[in-house]
Amino acid sequence: MGEKIRVSVIGVGHLGRYHLEKYLSLPDVELIGVVDTNPERLREITENYGVRGFLSHREVIDQVDAVSIAVPTEVHFEVAMDFLSRGIHILIEKPITYRLEDADLLLNKAKETGAILQVGLVERFNPAVIKMKSLVKDPIFLEANRMNLFTIRGTDVDVVLDLMIHDIDIILDIVRSEVVDIQAVGMSVVTDKIDIANARLVFKNGTAANLTASRISGRMLRKIRVFQPDSYISADCGKRKVTIISHDKERKDKFGFPKLVTEKIEFADSDPLADEIGAFISSIKNGHRPIVSGKDGKKALEISLHIIDEIRKKPRFK
Repeated sequence: MGEKIRVSVIGVGHLGRYHLEKYLSLPDVELIGVVDTNPERLREITENYGVRGFLSHREVIDQVDAVSIAVPTEVHFEVAMDFLSRGIHILIEKPITYRLEDADLLLNKAKETGAILQVGLVERFNPAVIKMKSLVKDPIFLEANRMNLFTIRGTDVDVVLDLMIHDIDIILDIVRSEVVDIQAVGMSVVTDKIDIANARLVFKNGTAANLTASRISGRMLRKIRVFQPDSYISADCGKRKVTIISHDKERKDKFGFPKLVTEKIEFADSDPLADEIGAFISSIKNGHRPIVSGKDGKKALEISLHIIDEIRKKPRFK
């Protein structure tokens, strides 16, 4: 595909605005316009960015090759199905849908029409995560902590679907084994949904993972740690740096134990969202499977919903 890809951003709230900015910077993209059902927000965006605005996604269906969908989760399925049914490629923000049945319908429709379906699990494009994955060989245990200060953004879903789903997706991509057991606890603090959650995943190959997410923390923390026989790897997703502690195979300390070597790598100038959108456009142009496919998005949703069910059925949950 040598011509420019015609694109629109559907939903230009907090995340959609960032999508718009990334598309405007790509030379092989023609931005047809943006869509938002809020007239005031639409007017602000069109005036500030000098782009066309539409109040309904159906107004751009005949004008685009691809779209980013950043609307509220409850309308993900309806909007995504309208585009996929016409063979239009979509990058849909996480979670892919609320229901596994709807996710399956979207996957089947994308397969039927040949459309690319990429899910916006942006941490997969974080260079610290990419580096960490390249170093993982035989993980025994993984630990993920994702803490946010409280904001009203994202409170339409439980913290598992808002924050923890990123780490679930990363861990599923790293371990690549069937999850055979899930234990979870959590609680509601300031919303009527789960605001703090902890889950333990056990995989068929024996690997275990412990995940904690909170959206009422006093500080930001986004770390994933991997423990394996020859090394410890810590990926700081927020600061985009990796710390590796490993055996020195040649040298020993004065007690005869292998010396431990620490290496730190930083990726200060990275832009995961730009890389995510660039990968989406590349998948369209080259016809290859997206890095975070619809199937990946469904797998992360399935584990997330299982965790939520485990928490909600606990007598102590309130």
